[in-house]
Amino acid sequence: MRQQLRLVGIGVVSLTLAVALAACGEAGGGDDDDNNEGGGGDGGGTIGLLLPEDRTTRYESFDRPFIEDKIGELCPDCSIEYNNASEDTNLQKQQFDAMLTGGVDVIILDPVDASATGTWVEEAEAEGVPVVAYDRLAEGPIEAYVSYDNEAVGQLQGQALLDALGDEAEGSRVVMINGSPTDPNAALFKSGAESVLEGTAEIVASQDIDGWDAALANEEMNAIIDSVGADGFDAVYVANDGMAAGVINALQAAGITDVPVGGQDAELAGLQRIVSGEQTFTIYKALRPEAEITAEIAVRLLNGEDFADLAPDSVDSPTNDGIPSTLLEPVPVTVDTITDTVIADEFYAPTDICTAEFADACQEAGLG
Repeated sequence: MRQQLRLVGIGVVSLTLAVALAACGEAGGGDDDDNNEGGGGDGGGTIGLLLPEDRTTRYESFDRPFIEDKIGELCPDCSIEYNNASEDTNLQKQQFDAMLTGGVDVIILDPVDASATGTWVEEAEAEGVPVVAYDRLAEGPIEAYVSYDNEAVGQLQGQALLDALGDEAEGSRVVMINGSPTDPNAALFKSGAESVLEGTAEIVASQDIDGWDAALANEEMNAIIDSVGADGFDAVYVANDGMAAGVINALQAAGITDVPVGGQDAELAGLQRIVSGEQTFTIYKALRPEAEITAEIAVRLLNGEDFADLAPDSVDSPTNDGIPSTLLEPVPVTVDTITDTVIADEFYAPTDICTAEFADACQEAGLG
């Protein structure tokens, strides 16, 4: 019978760093190998998992369990040290340091601020702890990077917006509500979207949103409506579904209901807004393959095994070139393609989307 995977959190938020370090050491399962020698193999080992925030549904509901389950499948004797930084770079640095002090063998890092991680990863490398960048491209000498082709995500967003505008796309006026400036993916989404929109549409306003904060997106959209007028734009690009909720609330409060609004992440609430007609599209990035490839790379690193077949691509970060990578392909989702994408993948079931509030809209969309 497979040994149950031991999942351990490190209490850092309200504790001093010293206490956090002690907690991490205890969670390491009594591993006396401070030099990280002998981790993996038949004796198991410890893999650290650091995720950036818990505001977005995906991290706690999908990324974390998918990664943990795959590690458990591949390495039943492994332990996992887990922390979520709640969009706090300083907290994530404490969590990272605590894992190093506690003797983890490999770290999977999805950074709050990728530009801050260079020295962190250098410290890990000096201690013989490989770091795998997950979803966001962390700076520093990382061993591998697993994500989606994020510029392609932006291109799909831009094209979906133009498609929604149809014959009115030429000469249309677009507002851009972009992601957090500390997230390197946000810049790629933005540049990808701009590469499609420019030459066809005019970008009349563009605003980055710190922390991907839906409430701040709502405030900025309200300010843009005040600035350019309720009839001063024809569509709104929004970098993700969470912020799209704030943008749509602002539009509805201003009595604007006829402009296409796009998002990303295929969040449940976003899919429900698509079914109800409030949101036009989202971009679906299947999280299971992204998470499982990352987990397998981490286990192979733990065991000193080659992982080239899992990372056939190569990317450059601001600090390092030629990073072995896997870049998966995203898929746009509209009301007409929900069944063939997120439902077909069992990411969500029709019963998840079609709650009582959305029953009639689901019936009309053929999901009921």
